[in-house]
Amino acid sequence: MTSEPSTPHSDILASGSESPARTVSIHTHGCKLNQSDSQTLTRQFVEAGYRVVGPSDAADVVVLNTCTVTATADAKARQFLRAARRRNPEAVVVATGCYAQRAPADLEGLPEVSLVIGNTGKNSLLESLHSVLEAEVHVESEPVPLIVRENGPGASEKAVGRTRAMVKIQEGCDQVCAYCIVPKVRGRERSIAPEAIIAEINRHVSEGCREAALTGTQLGTYGFDIPGEDLPNLLERILAETGVERLRVSSLQAHEITVGLLQLWQDRRLMPHFHVPLQSGSDAVLQSMRRRYGTKEFSASVELIRGMYPDAGVTTDIIVGFPGETTRDFELSMDFAAGMRFSDIHAFPYSQRPGTSAVYFKDQVSDKEKRERMGRMLVLSAESGRRFREGQIGKVRQVLWEKNSSSRDTWSGLADNYLRVHAVSDRTLSNRITDARLVGLAGDSVEAQVLW
Repeated sequence: MTSEPSTPHSDILASGSESPARTVSIHTHGCKLNQSDSQTLTRQFVEAGYRVVGPSDAADVVVLNTCTVTATADAKARQFLRAARRRNPEAVVVATGCYAQRAPADLEGLPEVSLVIGNTGKNSLLESLHSVLEAEVHVESEPVPLIVRENGPGASEKAVGRTRAMVKIQEGCDQVCAYCIVPKVRGRERSIAPEAIIAEINRHVSEGCREAALTGTQLGTYGFDIPGEDLPNLLERILAETGVERLRVSSLQAHEITVGLLQLWQDRRLMPHFHVPLQSGSDAVLQSMRRRYGTKEFSASVELIRGMYPDAGVTTDIIVGFPGETTRDFELSMDFAAGMRFSDIHAFPYSQRPGTSAVYFKDQVSDKEKRERMGRMLVLSAESGRRFREGQIGKVRQVLWEKNSSSRDTWSGLADNYLRVHAVSDRTLSNRITDARLVGLAGDSVEAQVLW
């Protein structure tokens, strides 16, 4: 998701600074909502006179926007922060985001970390950082190569959202699923005013951005706290009041999908990709999780999508090894997921999160059983994705091209239905939208021919 912006990136980064600026490197773990927050942080740093550098560059300030959905996410954050300190021994290393909100003491106990700011303090992160800088807080250690690299070259351009911008429309969750820590680290549901969303999208468009992805925790309930507003109305206003060429809705719950909502996708600016979290294909497990739908309702929603938009990408999340998940429950989940023909499955093992009710459930699934089930689910995910890609061969899709690879003439882009595609072209494709004919499989992506 990297691009060469229509306006030179260095021009934006250097604006308003006459003397050598402090440098900052911003890294993101986790969801699109975190990516949106990182874009906002990047803009705040730029406006304060900082120069944003890439993940492999030395920096005066290193910021990690953390995830805490699983214990693995926590471990990756700690590993990254330690490695960042080794690479930048004189830097101020900042941990922010969901892990910092859930367990600040854990991160404050790391000698490599200079500052811990949770989600509720993100808006004042710069102010807190300046206090640290003025106190000249440094931690001495030997520099060694950075081990963890969540973002690739050009990450600072991606963070600014020069090709695809992540736009937060709401935050928080009131549903309180048994396994989920999000309500603890993001708070209660609250919607952002539509005027602010529209202004943000128009700002991104004015800077050369071609696509906006609407992010949040519960997008389907957007506007419940703003009289007269809801998600369909917001989408209509964005399409009418902004010049964005491509618009995505990052996630919808199965019970939120209706004919009326889907009819909005008849406007080709709305991209035909629907991420619909499943979590389990067993009704007993879904009930234990406190999800608000069953497999019958989920299946009906997917059938509704495919009936209206046959080539749409439908992706999902599945949790493996939730407490009480029996062998039969897992087999039901496998069979159901296979029948849904998802274009991609994000599968992950259940992880105990302090502060959630599932921690206290009996019949916790053993780590060994989780690993075995995960192996099978990952195989299904690969097969399901490959079959979807095969079904797209020969078709023409709209593609937003983002970057060229190590081979100068090979370009990577994202199709409207969320397929990753590659094409060879001696013309610059970065930040262009073209039609492309899909001609063959190339690993997890699809080979394409650009149609001018």
